[in-house]
Amino acid sequence: MPLWLNQFMFARNIRVEYESGGQKLPCPLKWLDSFFMRNFTNASVFDDTLPLGDGQIEIGSKVPLSALATAMEDWFQRKGYIPKGSKLILAELS
Repeated sequence: MPLWLNQFMFARNIRVEYESGGQKLPCPLKWLDSFFMRNFTNASVFDDTLPLGDGQIEIGSKVPLSALATAMEDWFQRKGYIPKGSKLILAELS
């Protein structure tokens, strides 16, 4: 019998992209790890998150997508991953 520990905790699959040169590209796993491992926000609302690969994360049902996008944009801009004023595109996959 398979064990699904995160089956209900990480209920939402999210695609994370940024725009460069007019193209949408998946955020590298390295960037996602730097945000989630650092936990710089001290916001427990982001505890239910799990980076899976380039451009892909899973989040819990109580994680506000817009607040997550804003916090990630801020972090990525401060780290120099994306230019100031750039926007991330976070979309829930069905």
